[in-house]
Amino acid sequence: MQTPFVPLLPGKVYHLFNHAVGTENLFRETNNFDFFLGKYEKYIYPVCRTFSYALMPNHFHFLIQVRQLPDISSLMPLRFDPSSETDCAKFVMQQFSNFFNAYAKAYNKTYKRRGALFNDYLRRVPVENHTQFVNTILYHHFNPVKHDFCSNPEDYIFTSYQAFFHNLPTIIERPTVISRFRGAASFHMKHQSYNWRVEGYNNF
Repeated sequence: MQTPFVPLLPGKVYHLFNHAVGTENLFRETNNFDFFLGKYEKYIYPVCRTFSYALMPNHFHFLIQVRQLPDISSLMPLRFDPSSETDCAKFVMQQFSNFFNAYAKAYNKTYKRRGALFNDYLRRVPVENHTQFVNTILYHHFNPVKHDFCSNPEDYIFTSYQAFFHNLPTIIERPTVISRFRGAASFHMKHQSYNWRVEGYNNF
C-alpha cells in the first residue's frame, strides 16, 4: 500500500516515486536527466543502495534499500542521534529533501520559473518479498513502454535497464539485481517475457 508517511528505515527496501506538480515536466531536455542523476548520486547514494530506476518526463521511480545504520550514522549531523533508527529515517528524508530542492532550484533558474516542482510527498511502498522486488524492477524498465515512449525497454535510455549491458561505473547494484533474477540469462528472459499490461501495476 502506497503512503507518503512510511519511514525509510535502515536496511529496508522501498519503491519510491513522485510526480511533477500539475502539468509541469521534471525533465525538458536530455541534460536534465543527467543533472538529476548527478544530484541523486550526490545526496542519495551515500544513504541508499539503488537497484533500478525510471525517469519519465513528468515523474520518476526508484527501487532502493536504505543503507545500514552504521553506514549512515557517521554522516548524520549532531542534532541526530546516530544510534536511533527513527533519527536515521529523518536524516534519509532530509537527504531526499536536499536532493529535490537542489534540482528544483537549478531547474527553476534555468527555465525562469518559480514555485514547487515536485508533488509535496515522496511516495514510498515497502518491498517485502522477492516477487515484489523483481516485479518492481521489471515495471521500472517497462514504464516507458507503458507510456508509449518506445516499444522495447532497450530503446529508452533513461531507465536503469542499459546499466545491465555495459561495465561502466553506475549507481545500480548490478550484482545484487542479477543475483535476485537468478543470473544474467534469467534477467534477459524475464524482460523478454514480461507483459506489463497483465503483470504491471499502476501507482498513479
